[in-house]
Amino acid sequence: MANSVDPSSPSLAPKRSSDSETEMVQVVLPNDANPLGFILGGTVMHLIDIAGAIASFRHARSRVVTAAVDDLVFLHPIKVGDLIVLKATVTCTFRTSLEVRVDVYSEEALTGVRQRTSRAFLTFVTVDEAGGRVEVPPLLVETPAQEKVCVDARARRDLRLKRRADTV
Repeated sequence: MANSVDPSSPSLAPKRSSDSETEMVQVVLPNDANPLGFILGGTVMHLIDIAGAIASFRHARSRVVTAAVDDLVFLHPIKVGDLIVLKATVTCTFRTSLEVRVDVYSEEALTGVRQRTSRAFLTFVTVDEAGGRVEVPPLLVETPAQEKVCVDARARRDLRLKRRADTV
């Protein structure tokens, strides 16, 4: 059963994406790498999920669970010794879920040069202690660029829900 939340509650006041933006940085160690000396894709996916969950939690201030990952593409490898930088931003909110974009960069340790290596869109669902759905504060969309990002998120959501309905 979903948590009933008073919509006039301050916890459901609209929030800016900048309020929950998350940046994680860690060095790529040999234990994270394949025999070619590049970070494992599964390790990148794990870190993407963590960065996305943190941004979701910061926006919703509620427990979140990963519901979907869309459009994850690996563009360039990240080598041992370089830094992996993950930037997570809430792109759109729905009644009890939200989408987060996570951009992944490699940063050369000695030069500081950054290159985007991956991007993924994750959907998180907010839940209470019993697993019931919890309402998500709306996202305050302030620019035309942010509006376009949210429109694109809604299109991804519609497609994902259609695919899910077709497989059930």
